Amino acid sequence: MEAGVPSARSRALAVLRVRSRALAVGLLPAALAVVLVAARTTGRLAGDPWPTVTLVVCAVAALVLLVGGAFAAVVLRASPAVTPTVPLSEAAAPDLYRLVRDLADRMDVPPPSAIALTPDCDSWLEDRTHAAHRRDAVRMSAAGAGSTAEPGPESAPGAAPVLVIGSPFLWWMRVAELRAVLAPVVAGTGPSAHPDIADARGFVRGLDAAVDVGTRRGLGWIAPPARLLLRLCRTDAAEMERGVAAAASERAQGVDYGLRIVAQEQVGLAYAGWDRLLTRVALPAWRMGRWPAHLDAGVVSALTELSRRDRLAEGFTSRLGERPACDLLEQPGLIDEATSLLAARLFHGGPAEAGPDWSPVDWAAYPEEVVDRKWRTEAARLHAALDALAVPAGLPPGPSGATASTAPAAPAAPAATSGAGGPVARSGSSGHTTLAAADSPPPTADGFAGPTLERVLGYLTDLGGEGAAGEALAGRISGELAREERDAGPAAGAGKARGADAVPLFPLQPPRSGRDLLADHVTAMVCCAAVDSAGATPGLDWLDGPVLLVGGDRRSDLAPRVLCLVEEGNPEPLRDWLSALGVRPEKPVRLV
Repeated sequence: MEAGVPSARSRALAVLRVRSRALAVGLLPAALAVVLVAARTTGRLAGDPWPTVTLVVCAVAALVLLVGGAFAAVVLRASPAVTPTVPLSEAAAPDLYRLVRDLADRMDVPPPSAIALTPDCDSWLEDRTHAAHRRDAVRMSAAGAGSTAEPGPESAPGAAPVLVIGSPFLWWMRVAELRAVLAPVVAGTGPSAHPDIADARGFVRGLDAAVDVGTRRGLGWIAPPARLLLRLCRTDAAEMERGVAAAASERAQGVDYGLRIVAQEQVGLAYAGWDRLLTRVALPAWRMGRWPAHLDAGVVSALTELSRRDRLAEGFTSRLGERPACDLLEQPGLIDEATSLLAARLFHGGPAEAGPDWSPVDWAAYPEEVVDRKWRTEAARLHAALDALAVPAGLPPGPSGATASTAPAAPAAPAATSGAGGPVARSGSSGHTTLAAADSPPPTADGFAGPTLERVLGYLTDLGGEGAAGEALAGRISGELAREERDAGPAAGAGKARGADAVPLFPLQPPRSGRDLLADHVTAMVCCAAVDSAGATPGLDWLDGPVLLVGGDRRSDLAPRVLCLVEEGNPEPLRDWLSALGVRPEKPVRLV
């Protein structure tokens, strides 16, 4: 027996003792009532005040039994949270099931009852034998296959846990590496089969589910005792899980131990590449109403690029000649598409199914359908904000072909308004102040009409460094984005407060500041101008997301020049960059 098993069992018994004490507290008033009634019937407690005391104790006992019974029923029947996963049947991955069963046989533990995939860089065992899970499985199966449908083996009473595998592992790891990484996870089915450990885990999961039930209207009284019991058994439950993990790790030491050390390096590398792929590549597409249909295949490209850039990852690409673990799947493309859709739901809150406003996009079409559209959408939002701030749409030409950096004395100010309600322009570097009538027709620049980059440059130019115009424009953009997200919230699938319906479960990024949003929108406007007037093209970098390509080469020197304009009000570095590239700021750009 592994060293961790006795420790895990002793901790499980400690958790069960908390349950026994809670049961004893609930039965104590009833036991006292039985004693009083027996004493009254035998004449040992005759006379006052025992009749009244007996009646009060019996009433309290009945109330405690009623409340305790209701609480126990909630703990037993409440559905524990289940991780949203993509189920993987044995017919869809027979080789993977054989690999897992071979691992279980070598370690002499029960094999997992089923396998599921999750769009994350982790693997674990999950118990799905609760009666509520069986009811949900029957309901979902009946809806899709008729009334004769049966739930899967993982929901049968006493079934082994489900093995949940991170889908990026299947595409990045080789078969031998995956077997080495899964060995300690599969070994956990042995301690999980112990009755005391399984009973203790079920009790803790029931309490956790009861806390969630207590958030519903009319059931708030359930949450406090459930939280109290969770606090009482929290330490023992945590130590029990540590003991189970220690026992599983010890049992798995005889299976590919040397290879597991090398494979753990691939786990860290996969996590880094997966995080960059989601935040830099997938997130812009999700915000545009598109979801990349092959994220797992994309992580291979991202990790290969990371291996090329990072000296610490040198040599890892030589592994690509070995058999990838995704070959264990019968139809890896369909599985990749399903996990990609689930990733969009978990990390962004997208709908559970594809639709007209939520369609997949292939990597080959990503630059045109996501990057270009993203830039032009943000450029349109930027100019809409300028329109709301009554900034002139064009700039009059200078007396002798002067550039727009010297032609405008002062763009319109967003913060101040005249007494008649018209906007008042902010002071320019020359100290002049002008009034812009809200109903005056916008001028044009060099004969061009429409949204121009020159309009943005002129407005944000603030050599005095006050930054009032940039702050107002950033606030306008932030407000517009907040309204768009609020309007799109119900359509994105936000609904219930628990489980797979509470999306996004894991938001990828915190809210961005107004300055960051303004810099993103100005960058998008510059990229649109470069595409329209200098022959640049949108591109995709597997680690950095949307990029600007000039002559097939990525231009990574744009960001500091945009920040100089946004934060310091100095347009000269950006103007020099545009001039070297041949971009005409006064030429209108095409918006969506």
